[in-house]
Formats: sequence, structure tokens, C-alpha cells
Amino acid sequence: MKILVIDGGGRGHALAKKYLESKKTTEVLAIPGNDLMTLDKIRIFPDIKTTDIPKILQICKKEKVDLVDVAQDDAIAAGLVDTLRKSHIKVFGPKKETGKIEWDKSWSRNFMRQLKLPAPSYNIFNLQQSGIDYINSQPNNKWYVKASGLAAGKGAIFAKNKKDAVRAIKEMSKFGNAGSKYLIEQCLEGEEFSAFALVNAEKFQIVGYAQDHKKALDGDIGPNTGGMGCSSPPKIMSKNIEDQIYTIFKKTTTGLVKLKRPYTGILYLGGIIDGNGKVWIIEFNARWGDPEAQVILPAIKNDYYNVVTQTLSKAIPIIRKDKKYRLVVTAASKGYPGDYSKVDGRVIHGFENLIKKAKVFGAGIKKSGNNWQVAGGRLFYVLGEGTNVAQARKIAYNALSHVSVRGNNLHFRKDIGYRDMSRLHNARSKT
Repeated sequence: MKILVIDGGGRGHALAKKYLESKKTTEVLAIPGNDLMTLDKIRIFPDIKTTDIPKILQICKKEKVDLVDVAQDDAIAAGLVDTLRKSHIKVFGPKKETGKIEWDKSWSRNFMRQLKLPAPSYNIFNLQQSGIDYINSQPNNKWYVKASGLAAGKGAIFAKNKKDAVRAIKEMSKFGNAGSKYLIEQCLEGEEFSAFALVNAEKFQIVGYAQDHKKALDGDIGPNTGGMGCSSPPKIMSKNIEDQIYTIFKKTTTGLVKLKRPYTGILYLGGIIDGNGKVWIIEFNARWGDPEAQVILPAIKNDYYNVVTQTLSKAIPIIRKDKKYRLVVTAASKGYPGDYSKVDGRVIHGFENLIKKAKVFGAGIKKSGNNWQVAGGRLFYVLGEGTNVAQARKIAYNALSHVSVRGNNLHFRKDIGYRDMSRLHNARSKT
């Protein structure tokens, strides 16, 4: 079988590698892909955008692709899945109207309210001044100001007071059309997690859990990013929490069916656990997370091609996973998620040795002659695996310590997995 993965980052690399493990896979293609994928014999199409539906359709027909995995949010919002289905091409991912649960946060919050799902209180605004007037009418508080549309994981801005909230509202304009409508939400406090389920209409199977680190800097401070690292499985999970997550997925999938928007694909629940152990919904996404895919997919022991095709036929299998703890660290250009243009094109020193010693997923990186160079914000992801978080963390950071970008322009957080490290330390102290 010939598989086409629609994505260009670490998530797409992890997916492509997983499909390559299947005995039924003859070749994996990626649009646009990245240069590091080519080392795994993944054929890439770097000049095609994930939203260029006519060209993607042309590639599918020319290459006689057997399955397309649409793993990227912009492609889903553009309606790629709809077009492929109409062309009778087997595709894994939600249709545009169902993917609205991610690409329109206003619609998504209203949907949650309708189903009485546990979500923060919110208000929706179309004008800058109306949001500012609302904030000025409230007591001083903490909020999140969020672009309603897709903003590459950067559209949620934390505000610790009124002044910050007004500043965040004014920043919505930088997201263009995605920020033309925005939400002001209650700030929930607690520990965040990500949960993923294979879904076909009302049938679903939870695949796994992870803990993303979205803030740019150590200690969870700084602006939101697409993800600076991830660990799995997070040790905060208990039966009570997992039961709450299961109920949320059940109500959500059933609710979408009732709205005649049945979901097919990976459904991603981004949640938070408050101090009382209650699970709240931060967001839904209509695909694998990045970098969550890089720590969950390697744990799956099933043939992933079979998993996907069985899900498409409404026979979702029980997922078998290994017992390893995994942690991935995002290596980014200095300045990310802001301006990192001065770093573009610089050589990544030590990268050849890194990929020989560690498991690495590519993103904003390119090969030029004998050198690997910066070609984006998030560059690559280094994976550590072990029996616990300490082992996995040591492997990832030891490998990453030998890589640099001239001028001290390689940025990565040094505290990925810190919550589980603290839990491990506390457990050892008690013994």
C-alpha cells in the first residue's frame, strides 16, 4: 500500500515512520514533508502546500495512493478530506464541517455549552472595542484571550489582569482573519494534559495521554508556542480522571452525530485538571497533536495501517502499547514563536552526530550540501525513551547538548517533564 501523509513537521514524520512499520506499506509520501524524512526513505513534496487541494488530488491520482492521512489543521479547515472522499480516495481525517470543532473556537465553545460539557465561561467578540469595554466592566481577574480561528498554536494569550487583557485583545489583529473574532475566557488553573481517541461516528477508542509544554520558556512562562516538548504517559492520570475523559469523548462524539457532523479520525482533547480533580476542556483539535504524536505513536504495538483502516470500517481495534516512558524536546530557533528571521539559513552544528545517536523527528530543517540548516521556528524533536521520566529525560537532553546553532541561536526548554520528575522525586522520598 502507498500512503500519503499530509503534514510537514514532527507529527507528520512520526506518522510516516509509523506507517513504514506496517508490512502492508510499500511506500510513504509526505506533503510537504521535510528534509529529515528523506533519510527514512519517505518521499516528500516540499513545494506543495497542505491547502493546495488540486495539486494534492493530482498527486494522489498520479501516484495511485491507497490511503491519505490528513494530519494538519489547515488542510482539514480547507476541506481536503471532503474533496478526497468525493474523488473516492480513501482518507483518514474529519470533513471540514466536523473539523470546525478546532478551526472555529467560537462554534466549538457554543457546541460544548449546548452539550453541558465542562468548559470555562466565555464571551465572543467581533470588535476590538467591545472586548475592551467588557474587560473594563469586570473586576480585576485572570483571563485567556483567544483567536477564534487557526493561529498555529499561538492564538491563546494569557492575561493576569485588565491591562494584560486589553493588550491581548489588541494583539488579536496580528492573527489576521483568525483573530477577527475572538473569545475572552475564564482562566482555569490546574495541570494540563492531552488525550487522543480514534473515532468513527459514535464509536471511539482512547489511544493515549500526553503532557505538552506550550510556553516558550522554562517554568511555563512566556508566549504560547506550538509546543516546546512533551512527555507520555503523564503520571497525573487516575481512574477517576480517565473516566471523566471517557465521558467527555462519549458526549462529544454522540453530540456531533446528532448534529449530523459525524467525526472520523483522531480527536484531540486538550484539558486541564483542577485542584479538586475535575477535568475541564481547554480545546478540541481535529488531528494528532504536535509534539504529542512523537511520544504516543512510537508506543503503539499494533500495525498502524490496520488501525486506521479498521477505524474507517467502524471496527476500531483495542490499542496495545509498550510500557516505556517517552519524552521529546523541541529544538527551536532563538526568537520563536516571535521573530527568528536572523537565524534562518544558519548551520545546525552537530546534527549529523545527533541523528546517529538519537531518535529525531524533523520539522523546520533543510539539507544544503553536507550541512543541515535552520528553515523554520521549530526545527526538530529529540526523543528519549526509558522506564521512567528520569531515564527518558536524561537520554533526550544528553543527545541535545551536543547540538548548536552559531551565535547561541538554538533554543529549547530545559525542564520538559518537570511535573513527572517532581512526582518521581516525591515517590522516591517516601520510600
